[in-house]
Amino acid sequence: MDREEKDAGILQALAERMESQRLPRALSIKERVDNGETLNELDIQFLKEVLEDAQRAMPLMERHPEWQSLAASLINLYKEITDKALENEKNQPKDH
Repeated sequence: MDREEKDAGILQALAERMESQRLPRALSIKERVDNGETLNELDIQFLKEVLEDAQRAMPLMERHPEWQSLAASLINLYKEITDKALENEKNQPKDH
């Protein structure tokens, strides 16, 4: 199997996981933080895993620029989630 075939298989698997798992979960988290909630431990773990996977996928994205726009959109979505969650955290009443 050459690199192109291997890359195609990896890209297909990543796209399927994004569609069936990652994107629905990210949109659910975004809806919650847009409604003023903060991130829980499972959310934080999910976002860490996504960022780690994105780091590992960077060489693949460099070889396939046609996927870079989608990757950038997803990274922007995760940034929006974390920015809003941080804002919500700062606005939470302090427990004393």
